Amino acid sequence: MKFGTKAIHAGIEPDPSTGAIMTPIYQTSTYVQQSPGDHKGYEYSRTHNPTRTALQSSLAELENGKHGICFSSGLGAIDAVLKLFNPGDEIISSNDLYGGTYRLFTKIYERFGIKFKFVPMGDPASIAEHITEKTKMIWVETPTNPMMNIIDIAAVAKLGKGRKILVAVDNTFASPYLQNPLDLGADLVMHSVTKYLGGHSDVVMGALVVNEDELAKKLVFIQNASGATPGPQDCFLVLRGIKTLHLRMERHSQNGKTIAAYLKNHPKVEKVYWPGFEDHPNHAIAKTQMRDFGGMISFTLVGNQQSDAVKVMENFRLFALAESLGGVESLCGHPASMTHASIPQEEREKVGLVDSLIRLSVGVEDAEDLKNDLANALSKI
Repeated sequence: MKFGTKAIHAGIEPDPSTGAIMTPIYQTSTYVQQSPGDHKGYEYSRTHNPTRTALQSSLAELENGKHGICFSSGLGAIDAVLKLFNPGDEIISSNDLYGGTYRLFTKIYERFGIKFKFVPMGDPASIAEHITEKTKMIWVETPTNPMMNIIDIAAVAKLGKGRKILVAVDNTFASPYLQNPLDLGADLVMHSVTKYLGGHSDVVMGALVVNEDELAKKLVFIQNASGATPGPQDCFLVLRGIKTLHLRMERHSQNGKTIAAYLKNHPKVEKVYWPGFEDHPNHAIAKTQMRDFGGMISFTLVGNQQSDAVKVMENFRLFALAESLGGVESLCGHPASMTHASIPQEEREKVGLVDSLIRLSVGVEDAEDLKNDLANALSKI
């Protein structure tokens, strides 16, 4: 099936008891057994729930994987991955990544003896310099949050395969519509399902998708044993959101292109970070591994004053000032004080995350209205 067809049909079957075309919300904590151990595949809803099963199957198919595993948040999904490792293990990560991931790595798991190396990944060859016999995973974000850097997934995957190093990709910014890391050789894909997959800013969830059976078995064990599982209502909402994922991503990408071009030509904008520009570093890689360039954009202001950034964001009417991204409505954020505040300032500035940087999640509204909103807000500085 083509992607648009998969978005609507993947993992979905009519309810066998009624023929209902929509997956029911199985709002139950437990299931009646005929005899001890004699049940219909479901014992307890932390372990399995039919609504969650349908969603996990759908996500696996969207990422061209075999196993989908859902969690109560994106960080819950990343936490499960980290539980695969032991004290003394080393993990290499991009030096430009979501602040919550950085916080989980450094504030939680470093205390348990896992070592993290944060390195530039624009040139995958440079990653090899940091690999040792203790390296167990390479953690990739592409496009990165918030600098929109592009990392060559296939090249990183080759580094891992020869050394039996797990290559994991946070695919949240791209969504399965724009990019499929498993097809490029990655071992594991992570999504903050909260974002584009849910698409309507009404659910918090995370997911992992893998192909390898033994890896899936370990992660499913962690999912059940640690208990960070989503409820059936949330699973239903995501199943509903996925049905329009291809339509939404097309519009996000169209609007993203329009807004990025507008900002690039604005006299009060210093720099625009969007992988669709031909002069963007690794644009050629983005063209190869992505179907389009999406609706995530970051930009800085002339003079680099945080007060100017604040004034712009306070004067938006359509771009709502809020954390998160990927919903149908446009959002703006200030990474330095919001999503990436947990990263020390000196580390943020090394990758270009300066105080005037504004991150946009361009929604599916009319692009002319969004441009007018930007024009009005930028006129206030």
